[in-house]
Amino acid sequence: MTADAPRAPVAEADVPWLSAEQQREWRALFGLLMDLPPALDAQLKRDAGLNTFEYQVLAALSEAPARTMVLSDLAALARGSLSRLSHAVTRLERAGWVERRSCTDRAGRHTEARLTDSGLARLEEVAPGHVRAVRRLVVDVLSAEQLTELAAAARAITAATRAEPLDECREDGGC
Repeated sequence: MTADAPRAPVAEADVPWLSAEQQREWRALFGLLMDLPPALDAQLKRDAGLNTFEYQVLAALSEAPARTMVLSDLAALARGSLSRLSHAVTRLERAGWVERRSCTDRAGRHTEARLTDSGLARLEEVAPGHVRAVRRLVVDVLSAEQLTELAAAARAITAATRAEPLDECREDGGC
């Protein structure tokens, strides 16, 4: 089948419709997915001129040995594509917070990003406001048990989404 071929209609009986309770819970989760990221992003943009992805890049680099990571590893940790990461690193480089460099080691050639001293200082300046927002929007509105259950559910959903094949290429191999 090619990407342009029509798909066979799905029989109504083959659709695993959600129960009323499942639909209510799904809508609550969907609301969370739609409302929380923009709220966190707005705080970072207002207080720091960063978006959430850029903040995650800085935070990941701050925790890495020598504050340096290979870009492909950093992209995976920050939950973004290499292209998105490249654009973010370019913005962070212009601000003087990150340096990019080519390296060759046993694994071959790759590009690394390194958090600069001024990048670390900026992160340390921005982190308190971000942590307050995370607490206000998530941590402090949940009991410890709810937070643990939410994290377990998030890990299960993340594992399922990562197991799904990406729909970037056609079945005939063309992209």
